[in-house]
Amino acid sequence: MGNEAPLDETAVARFLAQSPGFFERHAELLASIRLTSPHGQRAVTLSERQMEMLRERIKGLELKIVEMIRAGQENMALVDRLHRLTRMLMRSTDPAALPAAMLATLKHEFLIPQAALRLWALAPAYADCDFAQSVSEDVKTFAGSLSLPYCGVNAGFEAVSWLEDPASVASVAMIPLRQGPVAEGGVFGLLVLGSPDPTRYAAEMGTDFLMRIGELAGAALWRLRPS
Repeated sequence: MGNEAPLDETAVARFLAQSPGFFERHAELLASIRLTSPHGQRAVTLSERQMEMLRERIKGLELKIVEMIRAGQENMALVDRLHRLTRMLMRSTDPAALPAAMLATLKHEFLIPQAALRLWALAPAYADCDFAQSVSEDVKTFAGSLSLPYCGVNAGFEAVSWLEDPASVASVAMIPLRQGPVAEGGVFGLLVLGSPDPTRYAAEMGTDFLMRIGELAGAALWRLRPS
């Protein structure tokens, strides 16, 4: 008896996995098995340990559900804001007043501290408007090179000087304005959003929503171009 090899845990586990009726035939063992509770050093039965595991799993699922609900509510709020912006763009009947109205709506709906835009290659009737002020070739080239909105720190970009208080801007988003898809080119403006919060427009943030705003703005403002 003294020369018997100790039981191998892997072999025991394999035996139990291959013998689903073992604990049905030896139900008394379930009541005698004691495990250490994760909530202290007290010993609990196997069934109690299983209940604790189930409660922990349920708690984890409940937290995930709460997160999903919160994310859904936040997404719905963004959709509502985008809807109000779209409605304003569609209802506008004065092309010359549209840029200022769009900026005001953006700032109000999305709590943007500062916003500005410049448009170029417009119809002669809008040459003296604020949004048609001179834009350098460097800015035009930069805007044309953007396939996605730029998000990041304010590194002294020329376009940031269009904002009301450029010195207070720590992070910035710059959105090129096109009439159609990126592949078609045709950039005719740049929308600039600024914030004193350095993390508001971070380089790693997603740009899908900003792209949608740029597409809407570009389509609406295209009416200021020569016909």
